[in-house]
Amino acid sequence: MLTTRTRTRALAAAAAAATVAAGLGVRALAAGDLAKYAGDALYTVLVYALVVLAAPGLRPRAAAALALAVSWAVEFLQLTGVPTELSRHSTAARLVLGSTFNAPDLLCYALAAAGCLLLHRAAGPSGGPSGGRSGGPPQGSP
Repeated sequence: MLTTRTRTRALAAAAAAATVAAGLGVRALAAGDLAKYAGDALYTVLVYALVVLAAPGLRPRAAAALALAVSWAVEFLQLTGVPTELSRHSTAARLVLGSTFNAPDLLCYALAAAGCLLLHRAAGPSGGPSGGRSGGPPQGSP
């Protein structure tokens, strides 16, 4: 029988793979703002999945906060020009770090992190329904 952490890691790995596939699909099928902002949201979803994969016992709120912090840090790093320089030499750097700061991206990241938090809580600690209380205080707590 799989432990809760093993099951959580497996689901997080599957979510990460599905998110990468969705990102590639959006890039191939959509254009303009739809592709850009969907890509921004999916970036945070991927970071969230990787956080949960690395730390399956982390509470959903903490995972969402960490995913949002990483996403925002990468966005603000774009103000330095470092990602632009790295992107000239590496496609991977361009995909991971981007190149140009865009303030509306910050909202996309926040909305995606909130969505991940809600979905994770709804899934529960072992991937099943839990009434949205996974990782939160016990039922009936304020």
